Amino acid sequence: MARDNTAGLEKLEKQLGHSFSDRGLIKRALTHASALPPARSATENYERLEFLGDRVLGLAVAEMVFQTYPKAEEGELARRLNHLVKRETCAEVATELGLGDLMVIGESEAQSGGRAKAALLADICESVLGALYRDAGWTVARAFIENRWRDRMLSWSGSQRDAKTTLQEWVQGKGLATPSYKIADRTGPDHAPVFTVAVSVDGMDAGQGTGPSKRLAEQAAAEAVLRREGVWSETDK
Repeated sequence: MARDNTAGLEKLEKQLGHSFSDRGLIKRALTHASALPPARSATENYERLEFLGDRVLGLAVAEMVFQTYPKAEEGELARRLNHLVKRETCAEVATELGLGDLMVIGESEAQSGGRAKAALLADICESVLGALYRDAGWTVARAFIENRWRDRMLSWSGSQRDAKTTLQEWVQGKGLATPSYKIADRTGPDHAPVFTVAVSVDGMDAGQGTGPSKRLAEQAAAEAVLRREGVWSETDK
């Protein structure tokens, strides 16, 4: 069921740049509820540390982006942040750290491919950040995040333009009414919601986008319409 070993934890500590004074923290950060008896599964799994790590990551990345791009407007900063803290990015970091092999998970979860699930890898990545922050403090946690996320920040080539503003200007140029946005769905836990927003433009099929906030989902929906209609190309920034 579990593949928790001292050598693996020591290797992880070297990658994190910190030896835990409380090994229980990092062990909990790697433990899935499926590996625990029902009486302990609600409070002794990784989820509380994930909640904390999500905030630590968000603040560290926001500060890094803010300092690196002093001329960027709020919309661009938000898009860069969203790219860096999204599930796929966290799962990539988790894979680099070998967290899949270090997870303590139940047999059924292991057999269903839990060690390779992007959602679980992303969660565990954030829980490890939470444990690192609790044991080592802000300076160490921020340094590790900078080390693993800075190159990703500098190499990102996604859209830096404000999609909502561009879409509004484009439809108004065609004499159409201002686009309207509506939340189509909301999933995920309260601390990590995922919004799906639909944008309606007169005479066109609706566009949809998702994001960790209503505002970012609206941007994604607007971008979907711009790309579909050929206003933005795949290389448009």
